[in-house]
Amino acid sequence: MRSFQGGVAVVTGAGSGIGRALAQELAARGSVVALADADEAGLMETAASLSSKQANATTHVVDVANEAAVKAFAEDVAARHGRVTLLINNAGVALLGTFEEISLEDFRWLMEINFWGAVYGVKYFLPILKQQPRAHIVNVSSIFGIVAPAGQSAYSASKFAVRGFTEALRHELEGTSVFVSCVHPGGIRTAIARRARMGANTPQGTQKDSIARFDRVATIPPEVAAERILVGVERREPRILIGADARKIDILQRLRPATYWKALSRRYNLDRE
Repeated sequence: MRSFQGGVAVVTGAGSGIGRALAQELAARGSVVALADADEAGLMETAASLSSKQANATTHVVDVANEAAVKAFAEDVAARHGRVTLLINNAGVALLGTFEEISLEDFRWLMEINFWGAVYGVKYFLPILKQQPRAHIVNVSSIFGIVAPAGQSAYSASKFAVRGFTEALRHELEGTSVFVSCVHPGGIRTAIARRARMGANTPQGTQKDSIARFDRVATIPPEVAAERILVGVERREPRILIGADARKIDILQRLRPATYWKALSRRYNLDRE
């Protein structure tokens, strides 16, 4: 609890899911929270869920794919709060369709949010974080940043990119006041599948099937994921796996790096109909 008391935490994608749960947990632990999301309605719902007895919160409607907007966001947070001790780049989206079904525009859209959003966040908040005697960056990747299922070419590309960026950043910042963690959630019960964008040529019915598969495997409440992330921050864990499924898949990938998909597609029925 003392790790967050009086700190200033920035959370992107705070309008729902893990981001909302993180905002609630951080506020409950006494942290000031600067919350960002492109979904203004969801963001206001998150802010309203924080009781007046909890820490101070500011809301910022930000499209993390827009570099200028993220730069202005960082400047606004610094002006209003004076400092930042924790940055959580959590904003992310999903895209339905195989590589042949999605367009390059679809691919760019996803990469700009999932990958470039994290890069912009680090670029403009890092100088503020480095002013603190102890600060932390958390970039949320995915278990699909460790394994790459069929039908997830764009999403996995973005999450593998987040993982690589985060690991290199951690090595570069070693010895500074800023620690860096990469998060790999397994099946977290959020709305990401229901909000996923359909690829330009993705067949009708794909979304319904995708939601059904997601609901079978996404059983971990966002609140559990948020708690696990903050425990990882307290322990200064470089790599935070969330859920037994994520831990098992990670082991499988290590044991069978070239053939893990055969086992996964059978176990989780992930092959497309």
